[in-house]
Amino acid sequence: MRWCSSSMLHPLRCVRIRSCARRGKNTLPLWIREIWAYIRLLVQSLYFSSLTDSDVVFDSVFEPVFWTVDYVTRWFGTVFVCLVVILTGSILAIAYLILLPMIFRTYSPPWIAWHVCYGHWNMVMIIFHYYKAITTSPGSPPTEKNSSPFVAVCKKCIIPKPARTHHCGICNRCILKMDHHCPWLNNCVGHFNHRYFFSFCVALAVGCVYCSISGRDLFIEAYSAIERFKHLDVEKPGVPVTGMGVLIGLLPPGQTNYQTSAPPHTFKEKLIHKSIIYMWVLTSTVAVALGSLTLWHAVLISRGETSIERHINSKERNRVVKRGGVYRNPFNHGRLNNWKIFLGVEKTSHWLTRVLLPSGHAPPGDGLQWDVFPVKKDLIPV
Repeated sequence: MRWCSSSMLHPLRCVRIRSCARRGKNTLPLWIREIWAYIRLLVQSLYFSSLTDSDVVFDSVFEPVFWTVDYVTRWFGTVFVCLVVILTGSILAIAYLILLPMIFRTYSPPWIAWHVCYGHWNMVMIIFHYYKAITTSPGSPPTEKNSSPFVAVCKKCIIPKPARTHHCGICNRCILKMDHHCPWLNNCVGHFNHRYFFSFCVALAVGCVYCSISGRDLFIEAYSAIERFKHLDVEKPGVPVTGMGVLIGLLPPGQTNYQTSAPPHTFKEKLIHKSIIYMWVLTSTVAVALGSLTLWHAVLISRGETSIERHINSKERNRVVKRGGVYRNPFNHGRLNNWKIFLGVEKTSHWLTRVLLPSGHAPPGDGLQWDVFPVKKDLIPV
């Protein structure tokens, strides 16, 4: 460039100065420039690596949608927990104030003992496991340097991830043996509270089925009573007056029936009938919805996998099958052993003390290292 004269450089400098001045006049607000820079970064990330596939493109394009869903779910978590407490409390109030007195008046002593004992056991199981599922941390990998094995590095936390660990965008941290983030708990379901979550689902679903079946006749009676009183309000009852009654003037001119007062339907009776209908509809709906969810989680536990691992294993199985191989879930130790590991059953008495009764025992292992298939012997010989 030594041969380039100063006369040729002067016009280039002028053009550069003018473009800078023009750029300064059209400066956009900072928030618009930040959004534009973020969009450019997303677009550039689509072709930054040759390993880009459809999943990467999908995640990049829908990143704003995922962020919005995570933010809304995080904010509504407390609302969902309050809603569970309010709905469950309303059912308990109806059971104690309306159903229990009716049971004592109409049922025989053996049936009274059954309803009282089973109802209170079910209530304790629901309250205990829901409280533990909310307050127990699902577990996170250590952030400091350690010797635990890991299979990847989290792109968001920038820390090593052990096997079965996944990042939760709502909790904004990695979760050991993550199953999913439950808004009804306002907490992630992971290694240390997975059993509490599943036990709560089982107890609540069984309790709703119990209320739905035992309250069916009460629901039919309450619904029929409300419909009957509605018809009585529309069609006024009366006694026809004929013969001497008409001659002596018992009725006003043009009226043929002597109006009688409708049977009393007090506010208390209306409240009782509507409360029974509300309880039956709510428990029946929850029994169907939560029962289906509980059965699905039971299938996953029998297979030794979580909700997230279900999708991962499905993709891996298809990939291996295309290559002519057979895929085996490395964390599947057989149905019975999977349930023993999940429930923490180490001896026969634990089926009573740890499964049928409230128990705060921790799950086997630390969530950082896992025994993998094949295993030659019964893990827990019970």
